[in-house]
Amino acid sequence: MSNFNSKFLILILTATLLPIALSEPEAINDLLKRLDSKRPSSSVQEAAAKAVLKRLLPGYVSSFKFKIVSNDVCGGKSYFLISNYSPLSKSGPEIVIKGSTAVEIASGLYWYLKYWCGAHVSWDKTGGIQIDSIPKPGSLPLVKAEGVMIQRPVPWNYYQNVVTSSYSYVWWDWERWEKEIDWMALHGINLPLAFTGQEAIWQKVFMDFNISKEDLNDFFGGPAFLAWARMGNLHGWGGPLSQNWLDQQLALQKLILSRMLELGMTPVLPSFSGNVPAALKKIFPSANITRLGSWNSVDDNLRWCCTYLLNPSDPLFVEIGEAFVRRQVKEYGDVTDIYSCDTFNENTPPTNDTTYISSLGASVYKAMSKGDKDAVWLMQGWLFYSDSAFWKPLQMEALLHSVPFGKMIVLDLFAEAKPIWKNSSQFYGTPYVWCMLHNFGGNIEMYGILDAISSGPVDARTSENSTMVGVGMCMEGIEHNPVVYELMSEMAFRSEKLQVLEWLKSYSRRRYGKAIHQVEAAWEILYHTVYNCTDGIADHNIDFIVKFPDWDPSNTSSALPQAHLWYSTRKVINAFQLFLEAGNNLAGSLTYRYDLVDLTRQVLSKLANQVYLDAMTAFRQKDVKALNLHSQKFIQLIKDIDVLLASDDNFLLGTWLKSANKLAKNSQELRQYEWNARTQVTMWFDNTKTQQSSLHDYANKFWSGLLEGYYLPRASSYFQYLLKSLQENESFKLKEWRREWISFSNQWQAGIELYPLKAKGDALTISKALYEKYFCKRKQNKCDFQIGGKRVLLVCT
Repeated sequence: MSNFNSKFLILILTATLLPIALSEPEAINDLLKRLDSKRPSSSVQEAAAKAVLKRLLPGYVSSFKFKIVSNDVCGGKSYFLISNYSPLSKSGPEIVIKGSTAVEIASGLYWYLKYWCGAHVSWDKTGGIQIDSIPKPGSLPLVKAEGVMIQRPVPWNYYQNVVTSSYSYVWWDWERWEKEIDWMALHGINLPLAFTGQEAIWQKVFMDFNISKEDLNDFFGGPAFLAWARMGNLHGWGGPLSQNWLDQQLALQKLILSRMLELGMTPVLPSFSGNVPAALKKIFPSANITRLGSWNSVDDNLRWCCTYLLNPSDPLFVEIGEAFVRRQVKEYGDVTDIYSCDTFNENTPPTNDTTYISSLGASVYKAMSKGDKDAVWLMQGWLFYSDSAFWKPLQMEALLHSVPFGKMIVLDLFAEAKPIWKNSSQFYGTPYVWCMLHNFGGNIEMYGILDAISSGPVDARTSENSTMVGVGMCMEGIEHNPVVYELMSEMAFRSEKLQVLEWLKSYSRRRYGKAIHQVEAAWEILYHTVYNCTDGIADHNIDFIVKFPDWDPSNTSSALPQAHLWYSTRKVINAFQLFLEAGNNLAGSLTYRYDLVDLTRQVLSKLANQVYLDAMTAFRQKDVKALNLHSQKFIQLIKDIDVLLASDDNFLLGTWLKSANKLAKNSQELRQYEWNARTQVTMWFDNTKTQQSSLHDYANKFWSGLLEGYYLPRASSYFQYLLKSLQENESFKLKEWRREWISFSNQWQAGIELYPLKAKGDALTISKALYEKYFCKRKQNKCDFQIGGKRVLLVCT
């Protein structure tokens, strides 16, 4: 906040500019004070922090003393203070952690556990926690005598993307949400999106406008597609939503908000963006309601495409927007002043006239502020990147200045690769959050830009006339690349740039509980390769196994497809070998097992990309023998990777499907939820008999079961058509393959066959065998080992 105070006061140019220069930082400070006043009592927050400790380390509850203190000590900045308890006792408290909120206390706890006890906390599906290194109660390490104080350089640490709720959280129950909120608190998240259950609120609001429950059946999307129905991209797809679902999700949201508030977090609630049911046009025929164009539908089927948008300039917009905010306040209480709205996310305004754009923005904010007089609009800045052809400087400024200064906060959503703040005069004076996007569709791929993460927020905050007020993580899906999220969450408490290589050595020791030189050497390689993507390309995984190219290779004028590759595969194979060498020293480590399986998968999937290209080249050269050889190797790679992924519970299709089924209350919901879960990770959206969805494989996953049951039949069928084309000297029948493949996919999406819920096989043994098979110069003819008491043979190719 010091950047605001020092730099805005200097920019006093005229009497006209004076209020603008002073009002923004004052507005942010006033907002922080208001949000502080909404937090529960110190005793409630201390108890909530103690409960996090009890769930994480049940045997250490008496070893720590927590205390909420005023942030006036640090000039209003949030902070935590770690100190030794005095007098020391073998049975009582050893470490005292003070913080301005329960989130600060939890962050201080994890900081202490990391840097004094060598512990590590990641998502369960990325290996979970490593706490074996923590000394026993009564023997915890002391900090320096004066204690350790860590301040936040910026007020907020934001978390989530508007689609994370669909790609990752859709099937969660309270048990899983409780773990996530604990993870958030330990990692310093204090500004999380809270979108669960909003359809139940909308049902009540729209019914007040004489829209029936039946009318809403065509409006809400299915559970796995709610994010895009909320944004007005589609309607009805995967639906309708049962009353069971609506009631269940609303009850869940109340638990989520209650826990967030107890921990001192500020939840961000949704607001009205203009997306309305079709029935509203009949009830209010004079309202300015426009039917939007198709969004990624292959045949523009009106059953789910082409939604209705109520123009923000229409008085009804403000009326509905106010009603929605007020209904949330009635349902949840006065829990926040920050509301998310993305009216123009992938929906371009009808004109670039700046007066019109300004009026639209003002109307959106008016709807919020009539429901909550202190409302602040939080907006994703994705539109300024994805639709940069429309959002030129004048249009950006018109939208950003359409609300009072300090009443809008922008998320610079993709700042680690495509920062908007650098080319927008710091969003034309609007406060913004430096965000890491990182992931698309919840894809599983080792990828990151660690240098940008460790330096970007610092560069932005210390730049001239900086308006940065936070850092954030805006991934589309979670539970992958734990190293990236560990580093990014630390940047909420780092005022200076990190030396990433040194940090990685410390990270490696914490993650596995000990220092292993081969693993540290491997991480150094990964830092310079996999986690050093500097080509500026958004890494949406298009490896050919999981996003199989839909094209005709006989058209020689078409270039061969290219998967994203930004590093030396040879170097990463060397890192893989080093990981294997460390295996005997890390037996039983779940964090090591996850990383080993993920790294093995990474090198094999990149190998498969090359094998696929070799097969395409053979086809073009009309070499039947070579095509058969390479296509069989590609097929074998899919089978082998499936065996590998099956050795870790975190890479199973079955657990995704089971989590969906658990929420069903009857057989109809069971079939619907299963279809939603299967469709999202495969075809995604609509298709015809001969044309796949334009979003097929957008949310692809490297999961055992999905490879064997879905990706394998697709590739096998394609290669059979290619071989037949050469053998019978006829053209490749792409349309026939599509017809066969799409029919298979639609049947699979509607299927109910069960997939394993438990891992089988030893990951280290399997990874070693696969290394021998594909990368060792001294190749064996075959490798065999035991899985679940059964002998498995890997045939060398």
